Amino acid sequence: MAQYRFVPAPEWPVPPEGWSPPKGWTPDPAWPAAPVGWNFWVLEEEAAADADAISDDSSGVAVEPMAEVVAITEAADQSNERVLSQSDREVTPPIGESSTSEAPDNNASTRLNDEIEARRGELAELEDLIAERRHQLDRVQAELDQASESDLRGRFVELNDAVVLQEVGIYEYHHPLENAEQYRDALDDLQERLKDSIREGKAVLASDMFSYNNSLAMGRKMTSDFSKLMLRAYNSEADSSVRSLRAGNVATARRRLEASVSTIARLGNMMEMRIAPEYHGLRLQEVELTADYLMKVQEEREVAREERERLREERKAEQELQRERERLDKERAHYANALEALRDQGSDAEYADLEQRLADIDAAIEQNDFRAANIRAGYVYVISNVGAFGQHVVKIGMTRRLDPMDRVRELGDASVPFPFDVHAIYFSQDAVTLENELHTSFADRRLNQVNLRREFFFATPHEVRELLAAKVGNLLEFVEDPEATQYFQSHALWPDSVSTQMGPL
Repeated sequence: MAQYRFVPAPEWPVPPEGWSPPKGWTPDPAWPAAPVGWNFWVLEEEAAADADAISDDSSGVAVEPMAEVVAITEAADQSNERVLSQSDREVTPPIGESSTSEAPDNNASTRLNDEIEARRGELAELEDLIAERRHQLDRVQAELDQASESDLRGRFVELNDAVVLQEVGIYEYHHPLENAEQYRDALDDLQERLKDSIREGKAVLASDMFSYNNSLAMGRKMTSDFSKLMLRAYNSEADSSVRSLRAGNVATARRRLEASVSTIARLGNMMEMRIAPEYHGLRLQEVELTADYLMKVQEEREVAREERERLREERKAEQELQRERERLDKERAHYANALEALRDQGSDAEYADLEQRLADIDAAIEQNDFRAANIRAGYVYVISNVGAFGQHVVKIGMTRRLDPMDRVRELGDASVPFPFDVHAIYFSQDAVTLENELHTSFADRRLNQVNLRREFFFATPHEVRELLAAKVGNLLEFVEDPEATQYFQSHALWPDSVSTQMGPL
């Protein structure tokens, strides 16, 4: 009778002599896939000893194990897919023995069972690990869902200039220089250093051992091309950061460049490609110098504007003093002529009155000449604008004009919605010093902490009055409550939504 022998696939473990697969047995998924069409059973010539063993079978008829052939073949095909369910990995103990072989070796069966149990233990551990990771993922997702915008802000580059400027606070120069011209010279020198780094190939670092298509030369050519592409992308981001700079928001540009460097290093990891730290440092320095330059230009413009305003104010004051002196001279000449005429007529009463008027004119001329010669003399004024700034904001300033109300009316022009209310106007021989002392006392209450020439403070008129009285003595006139006539009349006519939102100031 024909006899079949089990033949394992290549690289499978060699079974013990005379071993045949039990019923329901499947190969280990970790074993290599069997070649397509592999014949697991081969026909051997009939042996006498095997014939005796076969004759002991209860059926008395030798059965060709074709069913086992089909089962083993299907199991091998399933192992090719490398995806088996837990039921596929279980091996059912053999129900009966093959009609063409002896019972399998007990040691081999024991080893297979032990391996199966070990696989089951590993599977259980993997399932526990997957369950734990899913639990962690659900917890992290819940935390992300509950995270606020402020919690996530640190992970992204903030592009809102208002937010950035609030985080930075008062601007501090990174590279203090005297004027904007020096900053322009420093930027020109930095541009030359950047060009030198690019020409010398020091802007991008990369490996020279990367090979492409088993060719080192082709790999180096590819690395060179990708280096140029990465450098162009980085420079484009750097140029965009510089162009979008606003005075004071250098932190945003710096974060953009840092993010660009990290991205290039991640994308070029295979070629060990990255932006050279020295080149990146030069571009960061360019951002800082550009921000300093913009701030210095803005500062110089503000100083120039303030200086033009001061000169214009002084010129107006000088013109007023000059016109006043001309008027007083004419009036004095008139009274002098009248006094000379009365002296011939002998009227003592009228003569005495004209003499007093002439003396008053001489005193006014003397005061006018003193103010024209002394640029520190003038009026210190305290004003407020409830409709524009609220109840707790005052402006403390100084003017040398003959009529200080002219200056107050100029401040209340079309640039503010309502005119200013005057709380006090005090003349001082050294109005400059008095104004500076008042500003120093309220320095921590300035509205504008950057431009100290802005003279608005968070203070009430009562607080200013107490301080002013302590410095100059009793004040003849001081109004604590502003009239704000136009504001209160307008507030009653505002739309309900605006009136409710603003409320009474």
